[in-house]
Amino acid sequence: MVLLVHLTSLNNRNSVLRSGIKSKFYRLDYPYGVFAMPIIPNYYVSHQWLRELKRSGHKSICGVYFRIPDEQDVYVGHYNKRHLHTTVAEAARIIMQAENAQGYEVFIPRQIAANEIYRIRSLPQVLGWRYYPEAHGNKPCGCPVCSPRGEIKSRRIRQAWEEL
Repeated sequence: MVLLVHLTSLNNRNSVLRSGIKSKFYRLDYPYGVFAMPIIPNYYVSHQWLRELKRSGHKSICGVYFRIPDEQDVYVGHYNKRHLHTTVAEAARIIMQAENAQGYEVFIPRQIAANEIYRIRSLPQVLGWRYYPEAHGNKPCGCPVCSPRGEIKSRRIRQAWEEL
């Protein structure tokens, strides 16, 4: 059985322990389901989505670790590319063997039951990337679409962008 981690707000901890991880509708190309990452030897890659998820307004993110059968059908791929339909064991192998696994994700097209949850753990809140995996060291775009009002330091980013 493959061990996976789903990142969620710390406020959802008690609900997840009681009812499991509920499936949600994310995009038109996905049915209802749950996003997760397999636990692989690279801790950073397994938890890479933490900082990007914090941009949506959650103060603290925790990791919900769970196990599902190796034969479970999932979708795996880079977040902005077409995903491959495969088993969860094959998805973990694909991510482990990827040259650059940053930006990969696994989508499980069902909810996760409470009895499948292994543990819930608090995580360091500085893991992962923001905006896109290779963004570190690049200046962010200041256009209104990429830096909407209300995001952290968006006014400074827009002003710098307008001066250019």
